[in-house]
Amino acid sequence: MMSLKQKKMTPKRDYYQVLGISPGATTEEIKRAFRRLAFQYHPDHNHQEGAAERFKEINTAYQVLSDPGKRANYDRFGYPEAEVFGRGFEGFGDFVSGIGDIFEAFFGGTTTVRRRVPQQGADLYCKATISFEEMVLGCEKEIEIVRTERCSFCRGLGSEPGSQPVKCSHCEGTGEVRRMYRSIFGRFVNRVTCERCHGEGSIITQPCPQCQGTGRERKHHRITVKIPAGVEDGSQIRLTGEGEAGRWGGSPGNLYITLLVQEHEFFKREGNDILYELPINFAQAALGDEVEIPTIEGKASIKVPPGTQAGKVIQLKGKGIPHRSGRGNLLVKIRVVTPEKLDHEQRQLFQELARSLGKVTMPGKGRKRRFFSE
Repeated sequence: MMSLKQKKMTPKRDYYQVLGISPGATTEEIKRAFRRLAFQYHPDHNHQEGAAERFKEINTAYQVLSDPGKRANYDRFGYPEAEVFGRGFEGFGDFVSGIGDIFEAFFGGTTTVRRRVPQQGADLYCKATISFEEMVLGCEKEIEIVRTERCSFCRGLGSEPGSQPVKCSHCEGTGEVRRMYRSIFGRFVNRVTCERCHGEGSIITQPCPQCQGTGRERKHHRITVKIPAGVEDGSQIRLTGEGEAGRWGGSPGNLYITLLVQEHEFFKREGNDILYELPINFAQAALGDEVEIPTIEGKASIKVPPGTQAGKVIQLKGKGIPHRSGRGNLLVKIRVVTPEKLDHEQRQLFQELARSLGKVTMPGKGRKRRFFSE
């Protein structure tokens, strides 16, 4: 009798290569890779030759790598041992599962039957750009997406209005065909997907001219999104049910919107505070002044106290970014501007001021300092 290691198996690619990930990938990385590839090669979206087989390969790889036990066995044994000895023959049920794989190798069948059950639609992802002011105050944005929706002509049935799909005569509407085999192990029944209806259980004899029998169509759709105040750059908003349409009564997927906040001309965000740099001259810094500054809501006046040094921060409470427990502050940072050019009169005034103030010297200058003890 031919041993398990001697049986001929169709060579398959490494599951990590199938999903385009490294062997050390996390569970979340595996999930993200599967969603991206599954949407790309799903037969409902990709009608190119070989897309269905690629989708099946991606799904198989995900089923193994997303399960910690199956993944551990796969990393240890590789293919095909991970499938045959996947759970160490723990119990008779696992043994029968191994026998099923053997018969699949001999007869080319599959025990996976595609049933017409509700399927949730795929998720969609897009980006929306908002201004700094919109980030602070919140806003509503209208975005346009292209998504798969239920066909408006046949209402998702796939048949031309007035006609109905007929029950598949090959599988009697079950979507599967049962085949019996005899072997040294006894008699086995193998269930395979019906080749005529492809597991649907019914055949559309008069396809809808608008969706070509798929029951779905691609449409441009506008959605108004309410963006709350104080969102972070790169944060994500989820709109439940605004993704791709489901199949056979399944719920639609979700829409994920990534927010991109534009840089402001002179405002910067620091946590829940807003930073603004205020340029003043020497006279304003020395004598003090009342200065008008911009805020998100409009203009405001602040007092610069006499003797203000460069880098001093003046705080305006409640003029920052909203958050759960209140609102941040506007931080006005003073920058003293040194004039680059002076006229004759200004130069004389500065010279008189310099003589009056004297020179700033280093502490201890003029005294003999001892750097080494005797």
